[in-house]
Amino acid sequence: MEVACFSGLTDCINLLFFALIQLRYLYKKILFFFIDIRRRIELIQDFEMPTVSTKIKVSRDGQYVMAVGTYKPRVRCFDTYQLSQKFERCLDSEVEEIVVFCMFQCFLFYFQIVFLQCDRFVEFHSQHGHYYRTRIPKFGRDFSYHYPSCDLYFVGASSEVYRLNLEQGRFLNSLQTDASESNVCDINPVHFLFAMGTAEGKVECWDPRTRNRVGLLDCALSSVTADTEIDGLPSISALKFDGALNMAVGTSTGQVLLYDLRSSNPLIVKDHHYGLPIKSIQFQRQLDLIISADSRIIKMWNKDTGKIFTSMEPEYDINDVCLYPNSGMLMTANEAPKMNIYYIPVLGPAPKWCSFLDNLTEELEENPESTVYDDYKFVTRKDLENLGLSHLIGSSLLRAYMHGFFMDIRLYHKAKMMANPFAYEEYRREKIRQKIEETRAQRVQLKKLPKVNKELALKLIEEEGEEQQVTRKRKQKNLPSLLKDDRFKVMFENPDYQVDEQSEEFRLLNPLVSKISEKRKRKLKILEELEAQEQEEEEEPEGKASDAESSESSDDEKGWVEEVRKQRKLLRQEEKVKWQERFKEDQQTLLKPHFFEIKEGEEFRSFKDSAKKQKLMKKTLEDRLKLEEKLGTLNVSDTTVGSKQATFKLKKSEQQKKQQEAEKQHRQERKTLRRSASHLKSKCGRGRLFH
Repeated sequence: MEVACFSGLTDCINLLFFALIQLRYLYKKILFFFIDIRRRIELIQDFEMPTVSTKIKVSRDGQYVMAVGTYKPRVRCFDTYQLSQKFERCLDSEVEEIVVFCMFQCFLFYFQIVFLQCDRFVEFHSQHGHYYRTRIPKFGRDFSYHYPSCDLYFVGASSEVYRLNLEQGRFLNSLQTDASESNVCDINPVHFLFAMGTAEGKVECWDPRTRNRVGLLDCALSSVTADTEIDGLPSISALKFDGALNMAVGTSTGQVLLYDLRSSNPLIVKDHHYGLPIKSIQFQRQLDLIISADSRIIKMWNKDTGKIFTSMEPEYDINDVCLYPNSGMLMTANEAPKMNIYYIPVLGPAPKWCSFLDNLTEELEENPESTVYDDYKFVTRKDLENLGLSHLIGSSLLRAYMHGFFMDIRLYHKAKMMANPFAYEEYRREKIRQKIEETRAQRVQLKKLPKVNKELALKLIEEEGEEQQVTRKRKQKNLPSLLKDDRFKVMFENPDYQVDEQSEEFRLLNPLVSKISEKRKRKLKILEELEAQEQEEEEEPEGKASDAESSESSDDEKGWVEEVRKQRKLLRQEEKVKWQERFKEDQQTLLKPHFFEIKEGEEFRSFKDSAKKQKLMKKTLEDRLKLEEKLGTLNVSDTTVGSKQATFKLKKSEQQKKQQEAEKQHRQERKTLRRSASHLKSKCGRGRLFH
């Protein structure tokens, strides 16, 4: 009974502990939720789609925002005056294009919407919902509404442009074009010229009054310049009119062309440099900007000069961009549930329904936060020593931070150029070498060892062969090789990763390196000779090890301890030799009980300098230079003069010259008066006085 009570008590404790953990998790989640709400500015409540939004449009009066998305295909209408969703309707298939028109000032029909769906159906919606549905002969891709005649112009996978008259409720005679397919179309709001972009990269302009073609532009030929690189024929993917005479055309290769309708040549060609189709083009008249967007970036640039004003790269791919009329607000449909809203005060004021954004931007401008470490480079003490800037430590040019300093990036680049002026040339050579290696990798590869760490690569190849034999016997999976692994590729390409076999750590960790490395060195020599003789031929597979080598391997395993002892003895001997050299140097600088007088202005070096100087002063300059070269204190080739030698003579005074001439005459007189003593020598070589 006691055991049962004890087990029940432990279960209760475990449940309480688990409940506390859950409460803590919920508390953190609620706290983060409220923090996120405080930081977030949500203009329209639930401005999103279940999965993806494809199109977004704004009504003419700016009160309603229509968004289309999937999955399931649906349309959502948002009322900007109420800052919330007005209604939501589901559709049978996905929507290709949407048009909001016919704004009646009536109770029943305050707007009408037309949807072009991907299954060739055209649906008409009003306030109460769906009320009419018809079908076009071919699959449609875009359509436009012609206000004077109440006609809908449909373009798609056909050479014909279908016309549906909404007043009569029937199809009219279609327009026969020269294109195989059409992607986009638009109608000029001033003179109602109808233009359509074809798959062949041309723009055809038609007059709806006469139903005749009045112009043809070859945009594909104009979009290709010397700097652009294209993979195929540029087709037209976006089209937009601005005023009576301007027209912007977007291509599937990422170019935007601005035309004046009076000329067949583009005024300016702007390349997005992404190679993606242009999805949307908008005109901003206040600053004369063009807002063009592909699936990755939104670019704003001046339509006269082509200079970039700004650009935005959202986190997700872009499907459509809508510019809210007479404001600086942009709305985007993305490959994500959330639809983004951007407000740029420079483009224009905020809309009436979110006028508080202007106050927020003014407050942000009043308190600008300047980042402290913009345009600064972090360097360590070692970096400063390499650049020769260690004397700047403690000055205002360096800001101490953690284990290093922050310095101005411009000063860093100047110092780096002065310290190593050929750094760019070395970097350029290395990049060229890498490009050449990449092109060589595309050729037929021979079984060659890498240039860096050849012995290590040979060792890995040998171990891989042994592992393959073991795995074949045990029927196991082969493990990936280090030579083929991209993570360790730099180890066999970059010379900075070369293994130093002479280091103390390597010799102690690899006691059998001396004998095994000799075998590998023999193999390396054989491989290098084969590569030198047969550069273009395939190498033969390496043979098996001989019986002598196999017997040596067993001896190596037995003599592992002896090899370790030998390596340790060698290291001790090297340390002993180094210690003896240091001891000799220390003995030369030992202090002895001698007193020397140091004159003012002389630099003290050692106690033996005075004696050495006296000896050196007696010798000539040439002898002194030779002595310094022999001792290694002077390297003539490293001096600024080089290996040249300059000789000179001191100018003598007139008194010294007279004294030298008098001494010379005295010596000559002495030579004339001197008597020879050669007659005193005998044949045996001694004088007669010694006999």
